[in-house]
Amino acid sequence: MVVPAGPPGVLRSGSSPGGGAQPGPAAEHYFSPEPAVASEPGLVELRLPGLDLTLLADHGVFSSRRVDPGTLALLKESPAPPPEGHLLDLGCGYGPIACALAARSPAATVWAVEVNSRALQLTAANAKRLGLANLRPAAPEEVPEAVRFAGIWSNPPVRVGKSALHSLLATWLARLAGGASAWLVVNRHLGGDSLATWLDGEGWAVRRAASKSGYRVLEVGCSR
Repeated sequence: MVVPAGPPGVLRSGSSPGGGAQPGPAAEHYFSPEPAVASEPGLVELRLPGLDLTLLADHGVFSSRRVDPGTLALLKESPAPPPEGHLLDLGCGYGPIACALAARSPAATVWAVEVNSRALQLTAANAKRLGLANLRPAAPEEVPEAVRFAGIWSNPPVRVGKSALHSLLATWLARLAGGASAWLVVNRHLGGDSLATWLDGEGWAVRRAASKSGYRVLEVGCSR
């Protein structure tokens, strides 16, 4: 677990330019399995209609200074999660999406999947701090193969490259339960529209649910 050496400072929305990694050493790829950047924990505020959460974040994890605006768009524009079943936050970072899902659907099991070990530690710490016993941080291989998801949410790691991103999404979308949807958010300038085109070409039913501040929120339904 990542434990701060002293009381962490509150890192408020807007303290970092852009919607992703910070400049300098904190800009190390957030999808690195073992971040080399020095730990510098802080608190991030997640403010949603009817839900306010304070989350522990750290360098070496995506958008560690504030909740990414794409993540906010996803959480605000997607519908309420199913009240039960297995839910997935794919590429959970320090857990803003997973924690919101777990808080809103306490009878559901929320899987928070990541390859970044520091992110998983932070998500586990946030689940404990918030009393979210239904949240399960996990590396991809730790999710039982038999699990099928009543919903998937993701602000996917587009900077891994198109081929790796397509492989990632194909793997997990195939685990949607019948009639379930995935909700994805992608910056338009980082390929949101081309991703929608690719998903449609792969046979998925794709709907642009919202377009907010340059972000595309996509609903991806079961194969046609």
